[in-house]
Amino acid sequence: MKIISQIEALEKLRMGKPVIFQTDTLPAIGCMPKFSEMIYKIKKREKNKALILMGSQIHQVLDYVENAARVDFQKVAENFWPGPLTLIIPICKHKNLNFISSDNRLGIRIPDSITARSLLLETGPLATSSANISGLKTSFNAESVSNDLPNVDLLGPIPWKECSGLGSTIISWEKGGKWKLVREGQIPISKIN
Repeated sequence: MKIISQIEALEKLRMGKPVIFQTDTLPAIGCMPKFSEMIYKIKKREKNKALILMGSQIHQVLDYVENAARVDFQKVAENFWPGPLTLIIPICKHKNLNFISSDNRLGIRIPDSITARSLLLETGPLATSSANISGLKTSFNAESVSNDLPNVDLLGPIPWKECSGLGSTIISWEKGGKWKLVREGQIPISKIN
């Protein structure tokens, strides 16, 4: 298990390498968006499965949101972020990412983890996924994650603050004021609508 500092993590990420870090829900693997193919390769993830864009603050990710969804996005984001909620929105046409869904939609999240947000504040938004081999159970602590993905460095300090172990609630923007539940996680949908 190789544990690295935030300075080392920044260097690795800028070189195109992924890093594993804690979040409030599950440990995440992240990389700069232009190197997102690394996550697919390491996780053995199918290319048709989108990744999540994770940021530190709403203003970091707002430019990715299509204008039609922007007001609804900001309203929900300001109420629930940082926290265990992923918002799927249509992506702004001038943004070009190779890890979005086939219908040009993007999942965005701001975690309630000081360690993660501190890293994301320095890097800008990262392409992310849970830190596990696709289809296998996700590990919750640094040692287990390192056993699952031994070739990816972990952001310290270790031990990590305990994560919830429950994925984020995922909702998808449909049209003005309308969101559809994709997956219920820590936040019940009744609190969002």
